[in-house]
Amino acid sequence: MSGSVYNVLFLCTGNSARSILAEGILNTLGAGRFRAFSAGSQPKGEVHPFALDLLRKMDIDTAFARSKAWDEFAVDGAPNLDFVFTVCDNAAGETCPVWPGQPMTAHWGVPDPAAAEGSEAERRYAFADAYRMLNARISVFASLPLASIDGLALQGNLKEIGTMDDRESIA
Repeated sequence: MSGSVYNVLFLCTGNSARSILAEGILNTLGAGRFRAFSAGSQPKGEVHPFALDLLRKMDIDTAFARSKAWDEFAVDGAPNLDFVFTVCDNAAGETCPVWPGQPMTAHWGVPDPAAAEGSEAERRYAFADAYRMLNARISVFASLPLASIDGLALQGNLKEIGTMDDRESIA
């Protein structure tokens, strides 16, 4: 791993909602300890406005937010990644590029709020629900003693985090 600051990439197909939320959450919760990025296999080219609104309401600066392809992180000069997390089932099933740094990976699937239907309030609730799930998982991840935990135990913890809901914690 890269050392005192860990590089984390969150992947989703469109890179317009879940992965953007995760990037903002980790960069806020883990300031100074983590550097989070997000990308998509088929980026939409724009961030969903409900994701931006929600991040702002949570006092997370959105200046970072842009929809981008995962290829940006698989080229010379890209950050060496310590962790790569897929946050949607589609991205988890795709063949990913080879990432610099040989990162640990896990799937942390969250329902797609951008696909939610119904009234505006119902759709915004889907974004808030995705945020809650991601925030819970990222909070547990950020509290792990990464420098002192062995690789096998860490990989197990990462997978377990992906199966928890927003009311659970891991041992």
